[in-house]
Amino acid sequence: MTSIKIECVVNERYRIGESPVWEEKEGTLLYVDITGQKVCRWNPKTNEIQSVSLDDPVGSVGLRKSGGYVVATGTTFSALNWEDKKLTPLARVDEDKPNNRFNDGKVDPQGRFLAGTMSQEIRPAVVERNQGSLYTLYPDRSVVKHFDMVDISNGIDWSLDHKTLYYIDSLSYHVDALDYDVKTGKSSNRRHLYKLESDEGIPDGMCIDAEGKLWVACYSGGRVIRIDPETGKRIQTVKLPIDKTTSCCFGGENYSEMYVTSACDGMDDDLRKRQPTSGGIFKITGLGVRGLPPNQFAG
Repeated sequence: MTSIKIECVVNERYRIGESPVWEEKEGTLLYVDITGQKVCRWNPKTNEIQSVSLDDPVGSVGLRKSGGYVVATGTTFSALNWEDKKLTPLARVDEDKPNNRFNDGKVDPQGRFLAGTMSQEIRPAVVERNQGSLYTLYPDRSVVKHFDMVDISNGIDWSLDHKTLYYIDSLSYHVDALDYDVKTGKSSNRRHLYKLESDEGIPDGMCIDAEGKLWVACYSGGRVIRIDPETGKRIQTVKLPIDKTTSCCFGGENYSEMYVTSACDGMDDDLRKRQPTSGGIFKITGLGVRGLPPNQFAG
């Protein structure tokens, strides 16, 4: 068993770093700073960080088959052309809720982009309850709502056979499972899979590994936990040197490295001094498990 190594590879104070996605053809890590209102790309070989600033909070980003990216920003699904920094709106949601914004999102195995909404935060992890919904953006730019009454729409991923959608509404403190029809993109039969323990914090972003196990970043818990969806049991905990872990993805060679984003919004000076790498991006090696390439939006 190789020993697990954790290092801060991007020591930037992102306000709410989120939505890490490995871009294999470029060998780069894509991610967002939600309240910093930017999409960023980090090259591990050169250590260069590029970013595109947007006019609204940006909840998540995904790869796009035709080039560039799909983003969930404000309450609009948009396409982002990296070369000219141009944002093209594709569809709008929650138009009756001007205080809402998109949060986490991910592309499904058929090239649809799922992302959920929430109310703007009063302060970190404090929101007006039941204001959010989970949506799918189809390649033809139509949008379908899965359900509403969500507090903080968060982590999303799919089982290896694509028959189950895993989903997190953070303030429920649960990881949920839904039956998923990958042909139509419809979901049903939502149920609880795992309830976080009090010291584990708030469930945030999530990804699946090549063995079909889930990795959940625990906000205010300073860790990622590995869950077996078959048993609903936690099977591993990896602690990080910061409290506000927000999301995770696999990347690097053969998807053998895990990247974990974090936040520094809402920290007092004392905590910032004790956790100076808060808001940075961490690389975890030696987990002994690989991830899967991300899906690409087909629109």
